[in-house]
Amino acid sequence: MWIAVIVIVVVVLIFVVWPIAIYNRLVALRLRIDNAWSQIDVQLNRRNDLIPNLVETVKGYASHERETLEGVTAARNAAVSAQTPAEQATADNMITGALGKLFALQEAYPDLKADQNFRQLQEELTSTEDRIAYARQFYNDQVRGYNTSIQQFPALIVARAGKFEEREFFDAPEDARAVPRVEF
Repeated sequence: MWIAVIVIVVVVLIFVVWPIAIYNRLVALRLRIDNAWSQIDVQLNRRNDLIPNLVETVKGYASHERETLEGVTAARNAAVSAQTPAEQATADNMITGALGKLFALQEAYPDLKADQNFRQLQEELTSTEDRIAYARQFYNDQVRGYNTSIQQFPALIVARAGKFEEREFFDAPEDARAVPRVEF
């Protein structure tokens, strides 16, 4: 009699409790990814809010550098409208290039380099870029863990039944991976 009870308990654990535990773990992993993406979004919004202030500060010193300022503004607008990790990575690459050109203007305009607002905004953007890099890394770590979990047996069975789908990594665009050419 006790053997029958033990067998029934084991069967219940295997076929009821165990899939529920796996399902709950996969839900938690999926929510971690959503949270990690939200953290990237927060930092990108912070950067996007700082960019117009930086552009306005530079405009006062370098009004004839219109192309550079328009490039920064266009890159910011592309970043604001990006929805997926791939679109966000492409827009992020555009912003990085545009900000590099903007910061290069300080060499041509010594007064700009000495401007307190410009320096403060530049420091805040640098700090924000570091936060964005960390948030991307954290997001990709969460995606890796989740994607690994839904592909491993026996969680694979629960993942397919629960319609858990792979998530996209935040990858740099191909042109960002190219080795820069330096010529003297």
